[in-house]
Amino acid sequence: MSFITWKEFEKTDLGADKIIKAGKIHEAINPVNRLWVNCGYKLGIKKSGTQVTALYRPEELIGKQDICMANFTLKQIGPSVSEILVTGFPDADRNVVIVATGKAGSTNAKLF
Repeated sequence: MSFITWKEFEKTDLGADKIIKAGKIHEAINPVNRLWVNCGYKLGIKKSGTQVTALYRPEELIGKQDICMANFTLKQIGPSVSEILVTGFPDADRNVVIVATGKAGSTNAKLF
């Protein structure tokens, strides 16, 4: 494992953002959900393609406040471009569990 400095960590834009719309990307090779995430007034609505299909149906994701990285490079996911990284951890079966806030905070409140 390599370490980063506090200054390097401060460059990340990890924030608590709210999923406002969700659907499936049927054209993708692997099952993928497309999420529309409200990243606050400065960034607006961003799209993300996520492999969270094993544990979440699209309608269950709407309203969740998750932790997203907004200053990540764009990533092509099937026919769609992912503008942000929705963070998650694998469970015992390697399914993605979204990192979500325990209580609702301000939209795009920065993680520190």
